[in-house]
Amino acid sequence: MVPAGVSSNELIRSAENSLKDQFERIDSIAFVNQKRVLEAYRNHRLSETHFAEYTGYAIDDAGREVLDAIFADCMFSELAAVRVQLVSGTHALACALFGNLKPGERLAILTGAPYDTLTKVIGQAKPHSGSLKEMKVDYIEIDLFQENLDPKKSAEELARALSQPTTVAYIQKSCGYSFIRRSISNKQISALCEEIRKIRPDIKILVDNCYGEFVEEQEPPARGADLIAGSLIKNPGGGLAVSGGYLAGKAELVEAALDRLTAPGIGGRQGPLFNQGRLLLQGLFFAPSVVANAVKGAVLVSQVFTELGLNVKPSPKEERYDIIQALELKSKEALIHFCRIVQAASPVNAYVVPEPADMPGYEDKVIMAGGTFIEGSTIELSADGPLRDPYVAYFQGGLSYIHTKVMLEQVVDAFRKK
Repeated sequence: MVPAGVSSNELIRSAENSLKDQFERIDSIAFVNQKRVLEAYRNHRLSETHFAEYTGYAIDDAGREVLDAIFADCMFSELAAVRVQLVSGTHALACALFGNLKPGERLAILTGAPYDTLTKVIGQAKPHSGSLKEMKVDYIEIDLFQENLDPKKSAEELARALSQPTTVAYIQKSCGYSFIRRSISNKQISALCEEIRKIRPDIKILVDNCYGEFVEEQEPPARGADLIAGSLIKNPGGGLAVSGGYLAGKAELVEAALDRLTAPGIGGRQGPLFNQGRLLLQGLFFAPSVVANAVKGAVLVSQVFTELGLNVKPSPKEERYDIIQALELKSKEALIHFCRIVQAASPVNAYVVPEPADMPGYEDKVIMAGGTFIEGSTIELSADGPLRDPYVAYFQGGLSYIHTKVMLEQVVDAFRKK
């Protein structure tokens, strides 16, 4: 615990000094990613002509085509589709699932319970119109990343999950609303993909890449994944994307997903960018440095709250695989209090007092602090958490590391008073 006489500013300065090695590692990763992104822009000869607005069907939209090509290179993929018509990461994942699963086949989730929003897509928790279950797609769920999991038992569970009629294996990179499971590295994804190929070489491996883009030097398609999906108002939008999502990976799997987004025969060949092409390209260009700011902020938050005696995941010195920082606050009141302070430190709607509420796709009431320029943007500084034991706040984002420091000072002062 930190002595009472130490000010919040002194505490943060001391935490920063102890994190120099972590910050250097984050900067080195951002440098590698920025070089790759810049090379993609240059290789595809991006020019101002690609910012022109297309309307209607937007057939032969050169801006959309170059955006997809650049994004594919950044994600180590054969093909990518960046679309404002994808309303969220869940929507992108749903298109990937519905496009690559047929009635009578089975989806195997290998990383435990998925995000709450995906349970409605699957339809296993409770019947839901239009779900995979209604489409007669079977489902099996195992968790290969539990602590102290017996390797023999793990191998047996994996073989059982991959047996017929499984055709899609699903890996969630981020921990989601779980304080038990650790987020998964691309190295771990690579090892799991190798094991999957030994058992079923024909399996399609889909990775939910939300919150993980540009946190490491590579992306899952470089480590064995066949398809990834995510949201543009998280990492890859760089804070400038006003909406949208993406799909990237093997061409036939991306195209199958696009047939679900639009219609068979149309796929990704139609759909305007609604004059957002320049912002999407600019945001993607900024993404490596913006993500680095967010990761640094998460590490600093982890260090400060560790010194204040809280249980945090990941710990300050652990390697990072996504931008999320979990803080165990242990009570409903503390969780609500934390989110309200984060809201008060926001540039937008700072005067608003967040209240727990039912949210579409979630089982429990959720409190969200998000005074962001883009509604729901989690690459911007935000915090949220479901009102369930152990009352964990999930902090993420921060376009500016300095903004995170300002917020953190206010949080520390407020928690000490309370």
